[in-house]
Amino acid sequence: MAYIGGPKATGCIFCMEPATDRRAALVLACTPSAVVMLNRFPYANGHLLVAPRCHTADLNALEAVQYAALAEVLRRSVRLLEREFQPEGLNVGMNLGRAAGAGIEDHLHWHIVPRWVGDTNFMPVLGEVRVIPEHLEAVYDRLQPHFAVLETG
Repeated sequence: MAYIGGPKATGCIFCMEPATDRRAALVLACTPSAVVMLNRFPYANGHLLVAPRCHTADLNALEAVQYAALAEVLRRSVRLLEREFQPEGLNVGMNLGRAAGAGIEDHLHWHIVPRWVGDTNFMPVLGEVRVIPEHLEAVYDRLQPHFAVLETG
């Protein structure tokens, strides 16, 4: 309800959020090439977003060095998430453009979604709601110490 009734954010969350209160913004790590944050509207517990620091919606606009550094942050984020949550699988993907389902069209980003066998049930189908077993701030507090390593090397 706070989201529905509250003021709507303007601007790009990936560009603005790292400069704000990181816990409130759910930012786990900022590197020179990427920002890693929890998805405020997760599909599953521990749902992460990995975005380049460079504001672009065009994957081809990233230089090879930028892409390689971003891919390394993505790879390391997968490993950290696997260690902490021990999922049985992961969905890792990117939606480029509104037609592809991008919720934030003007700044490309990857989703990393931990998955477990049987983690979907009747709630999304019948109730059109998702049940997340752990509060976002608790997930943040659980993950942030592990993601600090991305900033230190």
